[in-house]
Amino acid sequence: MRAEKKFFYTVFFFILISPFLLKGQRDNTPGRTKIFLEHANSLSFDRERNEEVQVLIGDVRFRHDSSYMFCDSAYFYELSNSLEAFSNVRMEQGDTLFVYGNYLFYDGNTQLAQLRENVRMENGEMTLFTDSLDYDRLEDVGYYFEGGMIVDDENELTSIYGQYSPQTKWAIFNDSVELHNEQFVLYSDTLHYHTESKVATILGPSVIVSDSGTIYSSRGWYDTLNNIAILLDRSEVHSGEKVLIGDSIYYDQELGFGEAFGNMHLVDTLQNLTLEGNYGFFDELTDFAFATDSARLLEYSTTDTLYLHADTLKMITIDEEFRELKAYYGVRFFRTDLQGVCDSMQFNTRDSVLYMYHDPILWNEAYQIYGDTIHVFMNDSTIDRAHIFDFAFSVQHLDSSYYNQLKGNDMMIYFDNQELRQIDVSGNAESIFYPLENDGSKVGLNETKSPYLSIWTRENKLEKLKIWPSPKGSLTPIPDLTPDQKTLKDFYWFDYIRPKDKDDIFNVVKKRAEDVQVRTNNRFRHDFDD
Repeated sequence: MRAEKKFFYTVFFFILISPFLLKGQRDNTPGRTKIFLEHANSLSFDRERNEEVQVLIGDVRFRHDSSYMFCDSAYFYELSNSLEAFSNVRMEQGDTLFVYGNYLFYDGNTQLAQLRENVRMENGEMTLFTDSLDYDRLEDVGYYFEGGMIVDDENELTSIYGQYSPQTKWAIFNDSVELHNEQFVLYSDTLHYHTESKVATILGPSVIVSDSGTIYSSRGWYDTLNNIAILLDRSEVHSGEKVLIGDSIYYDQELGFGEAFGNMHLVDTLQNLTLEGNYGFFDELTDFAFATDSARLLEYSTTDTLYLHADTLKMITIDEEFRELKAYYGVRFFRTDLQGVCDSMQFNTRDSVLYMYHDPILWNEAYQIYGDTIHVFMNDSTIDRAHIFDFAFSVQHLDSSYYNQLKGNDMMIYFDNQELRQIDVSGNAESIFYPLENDGSKVGLNETKSPYLSIWTRENKLEKLKIWPSPKGSLTPIPDLTPDQKTLKDFYWFDYIRPKDKDDIFNVVKKRAEDVQVRTNNRFRHDFDD
């Protein structure tokens, strides 16, 4: 009987004290574990503050799961599974994450660590500095909200708000973001940065400033290790006097190479030129530019802009001051005083000469000029004269089906204030023109042949004619004219091909079948490209 009572009291005693035995060792809340105090030089209770608070002093060490916390002194709230740590605070998680500060509040239930004053988080080659850091161990994210800085072996990043994940190595920055690199500084509103790959993801209005130029972008990526950028949303790359703009841009700062896709613009502020296309690139080192796919050149050194289109456009720098433009296949250009088409073209800003090759045609007001090769000489971006080689034909449209015509082996045409004033023809010169009465009516058709011929015009009217030596000529009254007499051999009026405005340069105009036949039979001409 006595033994049975002893067993009963023993069981009752363990049932009574079991909650106290389990206290501090286990929390039955799912997913939660207790904080363990592993060491302290002294332990006491502050009954005035809280009789449940353990006051710890000297070499204090806590453990929570795989994390350790060290400090000089601490308050341990065992019932609420939390602590406050003071002075020389250090958190360690594995052998890769270390966090330092002057103060720490840690909640073991939520696993949220709040560090304040002189906070430093170290993760491999990355170090985060701030005065206020909250580190969520469950999400493995530390974030600051009153200004901070992240430093690695390549870059230094600062912002008002930032967060960093030790596991993914991703850092997020918002508000007054700055990324400092030895070669550039990046200013942004929103930036993501990977501390291992050193790639910055631009997600807000950003400016990248370097010795070579400035980049403006609101979305894209910048590889800070290799200085390569992929930029979206109409970004801009400024380099010296040139600006590259595109829907998307690939830019290699080391090579000075920019490649644009979609609605590209390359602006040369020194030469007053803009190169456009749906694809293009620019090489800063060689000063070479390329555009294709709806390519267009704008030259606006005067109030009257020149618009030029070709399948391919190239802009080459001869030296620091002069440029050479090359246009290939289907060249069409428009300016108020001058329009033209040809297969290929070249323009040099050094000598201000426009070289037109393979089936060139030039228009100025009522005049049309075509030949084997045409050189147009510009003076301050205004046409000064044109030289037509080997075969030359000039046509002035009068009215209805009447045209003044000049033809020869070589032709020089002079302009004054954008108006045609003089034409000199050398070699096999032929002409058809219609002298006018005072009332403007036509006298007849005057046809001449001679080795050389010169005419002078004013306000699109014949002012003077000179024919030499041994000229031959005839005058036929208008009523006596036959259709064959009204045109010289190789005459054709190409007005339907003429660019009408800056947008018409993109229209593909095929020559009429009869025109192709006429031109092909001309022994002075190259074959047409239909």
